[in-house]
Amino acid sequence: MRAFNAVGGTPRFFRSGAGAWLTDADGNEYVDLVLSWGPLLLGHAHPEVQAAVQAAVARGTSFGAPTEPEVELAEEITARTPVERVRFVSSGTEATMSAIRLARGFTGRDVVVKFAGCYHGHVDALLASAGSGLATFAVPGTPGVPASSTELTIVLPYHDRAAVTAAFAEHGDRIACLVTEAAPGNMGVIEPEPGFNRFLAETCAAHGALFVSDEVMTGFRAARQGQWGRDGALEGWAPDLMTFGKVMGGGFPAAAFGGRADVMALLAPEGPVYQAGTLSGNPVATTAGLTTLRLATDEVYEHVGAAAQTVKDAASQALDAAGVPHVVSSAGTMFSIFLLDPAELATGAVRDFADASRTDARAYAALFHSMLDQGVYLPPSAYEAWFLSAAHDDRAVQAVVDALPAAARAAARVHEGGAA
Repeated sequence: MRAFNAVGGTPRFFRSGAGAWLTDADGNEYVDLVLSWGPLLLGHAHPEVQAAVQAAVARGTSFGAPTEPEVELAEEITARTPVERVRFVSSGTEATMSAIRLARGFTGRDVVVKFAGCYHGHVDALLASAGSGLATFAVPGTPGVPASSTELTIVLPYHDRAAVTAAFAEHGDRIACLVTEAAPGNMGVIEPEPGFNRFLAETCAAHGALFVSDEVMTGFRAARQGQWGRDGALEGWAPDLMTFGKVMGGGFPAAAFGGRADVMALLAPEGPVYQAGTLSGNPVATTAGLTTLRLATDEVYEHVGAAAQTVKDAASQALDAAGVPHVVSSAGTMFSIFLLDPAELATGAVRDFADASRTDARAYAALFHSMLDQGVYLPPSAYEAWFLSAAHDDRAVQAVVDALPAAARAAARVHEGGAA
């Protein structure tokens, strides 16, 4: 995505960011709707985050030992989510890899279930493609991943309850965990249907497996309590393990996994499941994350949600006016725009990877480059989330709204088979 492979053209090299705006190496300014792929909930270079980080750097950049910001960030995370204990790592990939290792250690089982189109970092076992049929084991999804790494992974269609039931009926006594994005954001944003995550949690519990909810993207971004605050907190259930990243690092490389105390107790040094990292819980990164979460008030989420709604409405109106069929799909403050005909979908909504794959990537590329030329930086992929921040004020939002009609017309020309 950074290379613009999905949209073509020359990738931008950025020199600086301030609030909702980016400046590239040539001095051009853009309204940013990528925000480092989600972490910058408060916008670029927030003064209070910067001040806290500068003070932390002055005290020392790494100790390889416990620090107060690490404990305080753990307390902030447990206050917002159902997890009882937290372990810090440096990336979302590490968080998911460690959570799966812990689930296997806790259950004494080896099989992992995931969904097609959900991304959980570049863990070998999860870079897998679906096998030849439902409830069959996966095959490597990329060169460099040996078959042995995915032979214990089952890949199912998202939202397919029958496939989940069949997989557990056939392999339930071997399944260590089911892992899913709490609301998928890596095949474009897809809102889980009401009760779907609860169904997954209950199915896992019925078979003695752990339910791992990946909130690396949605955690403290989709809403104040993450996606769990939009379904689990209302429906009365909790995952056994959760993974976090992005917003909780405030733009620094920090991530975490956490969950039930009895499960987390198996981690070393208290238990036998090993996990360690020199920079895990780094004091500068945890300070940035802690400051970000403390500033992420209800008012911040209300502002981000309202700004996102304005952009969604304007994009839909522009695409309608240009005659481009599309579906706007949201999960809290996150959203994606799929350039496809909703009449071709079973429910009119994008439900899974097969639906998402219908989007017109060439038309999106035209939309992207028109917006870029007008000073708006969208995700350089048709399958990613659009993000706004607390720093997206009326001026920034209006710049996006003003750019959309011409971009929609550019998409229409390609969608109709012409040149951009």
